[in-house]
Amino acid sequence: MSVQTGAKRKEGGLGETVRVIIHALIIALVIRTFLFQPFNIPSGSMIPTLLVGDYLFVSKYSYGYTHYSLPLSPNIFSGRIFATQPQRGDVVVFRLPKDPSIDYIKRVVGLPGDHIQVIHGVLNINGVPVKRERVPGNCVAHEDVGQPVMCYRETLPNGVTYITHDFTDNGFLDNTEVFDVPPGNYFMMGDNRDNSTDSRVLSAVGYVPFENLIGRAQIIFFSISGDKPAWEIWNWPWALRWSRLFTLVR
Repeated sequence: MSVQTGAKRKEGGLGETVRVIIHALIIALVIRTFLFQPFNIPSGSMIPTLLVGDYLFVSKYSYGYTHYSLPLSPNIFSGRIFATQPQRGDVVVFRLPKDPSIDYIKRVVGLPGDHIQVIHGVLNINGVPVKRERVPGNCVAHEDVGQPVMCYRETLPNGVTYITHDFTDNGFLDNTEVFDVPPGNYFMMGDNRDNSTDSRVLSAVGYVPFENLIGRAQIIFFSISGDKPAWEIWNWPWALRWSRLFTLVR
């Protein structure tokens, strides 16, 4: 009869712990690469849909996979695998064409071949104004805005509807040229129309290639007031935006 010594038991327990950690890391890597990746919102360009301090899961499988889907984005292949085209109105995380090391999040409003223009704050797609209804009164702005703004319910041709923020109909990006979206590219806009650097600014964002899309924003799993770090758990009772937890991104 053999007797297991304390040293051997300790060695076996340590080895088992290491194996569990390695397996957990592999599972997390697979989930992050192929299923869901967490992102946080650092700016107010998508207000009111997304707020500074929102943390959300982005589905990596929604549009298929590119080399940007992989950790560190190694350029080992081009194009998309299992490609599925985004729909107009999707809220999408993508790599900035001008600097692929930067992630942006905007809404898809223009598809390949579309002609996009903004006239007095109204989005026009292929020469037709998008339906836009004023939400009665001024929106009561949250802490990310700090002042009342005009709110509109915008409805895209495919029926997707959402709320946009607008301070004026004659801002810098409220009257634009006609943008002809090239094949294989998409036109992105932020819901906070007067405070969003998006495809309307060709020198900064411009048209977004299909290959640059990371995934579709799906669900807000955590949200905290924009001036509070998420790691300060002692602030959670009053800083968490409880009503936003586990809400779908639309």
